[in-house]
Amino acid sequence: MPSLALRSLLLPASLSVLVACSPVAPHDARTTPAPTEWNPSRTVKHRRDILSSVEGDINSVLSGLGSGIPSYVASGVPNFFQGFPTGQAVESSLGIGDSELAAVPTNVLNISPYANFTDQGWNVRFHGNVYKQPNTSEQTLNDLANKLFIYGTSVQDLPADQQAQTRNLTAEIFIVQQGNVSVNTIHLEPAQSTGGDGESGGGGAVTPSGGTQDVTLPLNTTAEGDFDAFVQINSAGLQPGNTTSQVQRLNTYVDGAPLGNGTAYLVPNQGLTIISDIDDILRITKIYEPEQGLLNSFARPFVPWQNMPDIYANWSKSLPNTHFHYLTTTPEQVTRNYMQFIYSTYPGGSFDDRPLNFSDVTATLSIRKFLLDKVFQTFPQRKFILVADTSNSDVMRDYPQLVTDYPGQVQCIFLRNTSATDDGDKFPYDTSGFKGLNQNMYMFFVNAEDLSGLDIANGQCYNQSIAQNLTFGYQGLPGGLGKTPTINGSANGQGNGTKSGAGALVGGSSGLMAWSFAAMLGVVFWGVL
Repeated sequence: MPSLALRSLLLPASLSVLVACSPVAPHDARTTPAPTEWNPSRTVKHRRDILSSVEGDINSVLSGLGSGIPSYVASGVPNFFQGFPTGQAVESSLGIGDSELAAVPTNVLNISPYANFTDQGWNVRFHGNVYKQPNTSEQTLNDLANKLFIYGTSVQDLPADQQAQTRNLTAEIFIVQQGNVSVNTIHLEPAQSTGGDGESGGGGAVTPSGGTQDVTLPLNTTAEGDFDAFVQINSAGLQPGNTTSQVQRLNTYVDGAPLGNGTAYLVPNQGLTIISDIDDILRITKIYEPEQGLLNSFARPFVPWQNMPDIYANWSKSLPNTHFHYLTTTPEQVTRNYMQFIYSTYPGGSFDDRPLNFSDVTATLSIRKFLLDKVFQTFPQRKFILVADTSNSDVMRDYPQLVTDYPGQVQCIFLRNTSATDDGDKFPYDTSGFKGLNQNMYMFFVNAEDLSGLDIANGQCYNQSIAQNLTFGYQGLPGGLGKTPTINGSANGQGNGTKSGAGALVGGSSGLMAWSFAAMLGVVFWGVL
């Protein structure tokens, strides 16, 4: 699959003129027999599952820091990308008015979708955001980045390439979403094959013989500019999803939006889908080290973690009909950077992020499960490989829960144990969800190579050389209340072993500093604008 930069050049010349997205009456909705419901305003209520005694222990350690701790920090690693400004807050921050904004072209974030097959044919889940990106001066972008995203230095002190990336990402965040507007026409056409090298195409996805058409989304955007709807398309020339095992690809272009390009993945009813998180499993983020996490997210180039690109490329070659789906809780405003990294480094596949109508803290903690439920319900006959790391509290809760919620659909769960190799990870995590699960279906691993040589197509998910030695409960709690699981039977940091001291938050100065900075990050976006 081409990178986003390349795909932007593929826009037909006939679409080069911008079309304003003015408010219009909703189109008549087509009947789309997708097995999942579309409700753009739905906010899933989060039922906190953190034991009160555990939270009390954590907050007792934090109480002396002199800063209020948001409840979601106590449940795991905080999300740097929390509480971004939207709409009028952006206009106010940038000092722009309606007339100035009206002169700015409208753009569309068209996130690469998946499609399912029913008796009525193929249904594509188009989703993304309609927005305007104001013209913002370099100095203003520097000021905003220094205030919000850069810690321990300033934009002006970064290397030139990192300065440019920081300003570009800040500009992408300070956009004005366009609510209650039409997304205009979406053009589909066969995506040309880029070869069978396993690096693109989504597990050997093929170019169909048909599929060229224009479709119109049935509803306008939400108040936050989001759109998310399954739309039935003309299936002429496309292989039926109940008779093929091959993933088919269609390029998608939003009429009048030069950046509104994506690739739709038409996923057969049966087969394997790999659902992968991105931060600290596919790229080095160090989200558990706030200073480094901010720089890695906003300034530094995205760098793969170990040789995970080779692991995924091998899966793409050895499992030729596999569907790759990348799911991150990163908000939409920074999704383009993530997609560009993925599509230039890993096999192509569909994509999910956090839509803006999931913008509050409670909804943020439940968005991953909401998106996981959607893809599981859309493909009830497929089996899933789940990949992430232990620094995500929602992953630690949601992945094992899917085994119960969707019996027989979870094939493997692979979790990188970040505390085993990174002294900077001092956040507790809960392994209790894995109690009672068959050890053969999950593995806590340390190095990317631990995933090599597994026959995951036939359910071999546990590398016998990576001893688990798990205790089920909270690991690495303050004051040594939780024990960090060992790997390879080692607890002294030798070989692949987890350092039981360094891997836990024991109330030492470095642990308290990490939590103190996390607390600051948790409130900065709420009070700065």
